[in-house]
Amino acid sequence: MLVLFETAAGFAIFKVLDESKLQQVDSLYKDFETPEKANKIVKLKHFEKFQDTTEALAAVTALVEGKIGKSLKKVLKKVVAKEAHEQLAISDAKLGGVIKDKLDLSCVHSPAVAELMRCIRNQMESLIPGLPPREISAMSLGLAHSLSRYKLKFSPDKVDTMIVQAISLLDDLDKELNNYIMRCREWYGWHFPELGKIITDNLAYCKSVRKIGDRTNVAGSDLSDILPEEIEAEVKLAAEISMGTEVSEEDISNIKHLCDQVIEISEYRAQLYDYLKNRMMAIAPNLTVMVGELVGARLISHAGSLLNLAKHPASTVQILGAEKALFRALKTRKDTPKYGLIYHASLVGQTTAKNKGKISRMLAAKAALAIRYDALGEDTNAEMGAENRAKLEARLRQLEERGIRRISGTGKAMAKADKYQHKSEVRIYDPSGDSTIPSTSKKRKFEEEEEDVSTEKKKKKKKKKIKEEEEEDD
Repeated sequence: MLVLFETAAGFAIFKVLDESKLQQVDSLYKDFETPEKANKIVKLKHFEKFQDTTEALAAVTALVEGKIGKSLKKVLKKVVAKEAHEQLAISDAKLGGVIKDKLDLSCVHSPAVAELMRCIRNQMESLIPGLPPREISAMSLGLAHSLSRYKLKFSPDKVDTMIVQAISLLDDLDKELNNYIMRCREWYGWHFPELGKIITDNLAYCKSVRKIGDRTNVAGSDLSDILPEEIEAEVKLAAEISMGTEVSEEDISNIKHLCDQVIEISEYRAQLYDYLKNRMMAIAPNLTVMVGELVGARLISHAGSLLNLAKHPASTVQILGAEKALFRALKTRKDTPKYGLIYHASLVGQTTAKNKGKISRMLAAKAALAIRYDALGEDTNAEMGAENRAKLEARLRQLEERGIRRISGTGKAMAKADKYQHKSEVRIYDPSGDSTIPSTSKKRKFEEEEEDVSTEKKKKKKKKKIKEEEEEDD
């Protein structure tokens, strides 16, 4: 039997001299207590040393992925293939299957082999000559660092941290832009208040203010590259009869500087949005197709990373972003929210209010699949996302059409299948509960009734007697 032993310095092939010792797994370590005893059990047949760290890393990464590297293939062809009748003991069963398929060599992996590997590792310095302990430890440390870097699989295209930062910055820019634009409109509104009502677009407003300056310059300014002809004519007319106050040149220069800031931030925001769109298509193409770039980025940002988001079930994805409402509903025992951040997706937005809950649930289920495919799959295409989106759109059309049919009066069979909704019973106010007189017991009531009956009988008897007496007198 031959043994394939991997080290940080290279691949070693050992020949097992006494195979009967492998049957005694529990006592095998006793035969490797000293170098002399170890040399009686195994003998080094060939050692293929790595040339540099790059070769070592390539060989080890191939082993980690269960593949045969170039250096390992070379060793197996050179040494083991010559003795094809011998079995090859290996530490990884998956690698054994690959070697058997590729090179047609019979491989063995068992508890006895694992124990043998451990024993060889203990006496590695004596069994492999020419490898001082300091050199082996340095090689092991260097290879461990290189392998750790490889396992992280750092790829600039697959870093979702950039998405988290980009969407946060985009939100911050929107807030700042709103503040700046409001300040600009309010500030310039003292001088030319009519302009704010005529030009509704914020960016066009700032560009116009920067170009006009003082309102007296409107007549000589050409705003055709910013505004349509009708609005430009309206602005020029309004400037002639404006009710605004006069301002100094210094005020106008400060307002212009603020407009420059707004325009620059708006341009940068557009550039950042394009960057975010491209990054989302690179990292999570299926999620982007399902819910859009912004909603997808916000979901990733809220979860912390794409991998964390992939661990969430569809029910959590559906209400992600509505945690406050959810816990409030649970605390007060009210209805829980039907959607969170996913509400801003185009599919939910184009649905009627009645079907928003259904569509958000279905969209969350498909989005959860898309997230897992993007995070854990190897393909980078968006075919699955496009297919699922088409299914959801078809389902949405079906729901909308069913609603229209029901309203029109056709499809009575469908109308019968309405969801049962419990209607609370109308209760009438009982004024007897307001009485302060203590209620009498049933026994007492019964006695009172009997007394009433007896008194009525007595009265009747008296009346009869009186009548009889009157008749006798007559």
